[in-house]
Amino acid sequence: MKKDTKQENYKEPEVPMRAPSALLLAMEGRAFFEWTAFVATWPLLTRAAKGDGHPVLVLPGLTAGDASTWPLRRFLESRGYAVYPWELGLNRGPRDGVVRKLLTRIRSIQREHGRKLSLVGWSLGGAMARALAVREPQRVRSVITLGSPLGGHPKASNAWRLFEFVSGVRADDPRLRALMRRHPPVPSTSILSKSDGIVSWPMSLIPQNGQSENIQVSASHFGMGANPAVLWAIADRLSQPEGDWNPFDRSGWRALIYGDPRGAESTSLLAT
Repeated sequence: MKKDTKQENYKEPEVPMRAPSALLLAMEGRAFFEWTAFVATWPLLTRAAKGDGHPVLVLPGLTAGDASTWPLRRFLESRGYAVYPWELGLNRGPRDGVVRKLLTRIRSIQREHGRKLSLVGWSLGGAMARALAVREPQRVRSVITLGSPLGGHPKASNAWRLFEFVSGVRADDPRLRALMRRHPPVPSTSILSKSDGIVSWPMSLIPQNGQSENIQVSASHFGMGANPAVLWAIADRLSQPEGDWNPFDRSGWRALIYGDPRGAESTSLLAT
């Protein structure tokens, strides 16, 4: 597959956007049902695509820790992957040497297995995963993000104040924004929901090209890491042979569950 040398410096055109509405924020309570569905649909999830055993590092969202990603990691372990938690306590953003520690961890995991690892990041964890892949593309096999703020207006989120408080970094810091705009030269998938109550869904869009894509699901922000449809898509993406990446197949029954957010405009008032 021919590498797209323009990916890393891609700049997504900035479009006006705003944080999800108060109604969408209130609807985040449905995350409880998504976590419940994780248990109820486990027999079905055991039929999801299996992997080749390559290592996967999972990064949690803002102010969340490894406990929040347990369902996701448990699922990936059941699919045959060597799964690693991030082991850095609560995610307070790129502070106190966190990026340096994560880069060291990526190098250590890659050396231990003798093969590239995939990065799966939820919310802020996804934005950090992409930044890490930009730094270490020779060690990263693929990146999958869940409801992550990856571009657009830095305050088009209901969590930007919390981010500034816990990280000590301004959401509109020019260096941070420049880092977010960089697209890693590795296969990348952004899973997003137009009913996300925390991150405005256009912020999660990435350039779709020969080895990157956007997948739309119906999910809350806080339930995305346990949502059965999200987990099924992650398993599908990770199961692809290294060096033979293809876009997610939305044909057949999948068309009822998954969408391409670039393929149609949202007409719902909930999405604005």
